[in-house]
Amino acid sequence: MAQEQYVTDTKGKKVSVILSLERYERLMEDLHDLAVVAERRDEQPISFAEMKRRLKRDGIL
Repeated sequence: MAQEQYVTDTKGKKVSVILSLERYERLMEDLHDLAVVAERRDEQPISFAEMKRRLKRDGIL
């Protein structure tokens, strides 16, 4: 995996980072997954048996 590269200002302070496109896309996917988890945090969980029942009802299983 390629190292990240940093862009610095005139004082040498890091102000930006350059990532490979692959690394950036993985980070964006992770961010999306975390957003979905946060959005669904207050939902009531269902049992595995209930999930199977729903999938069968919907013709997925």
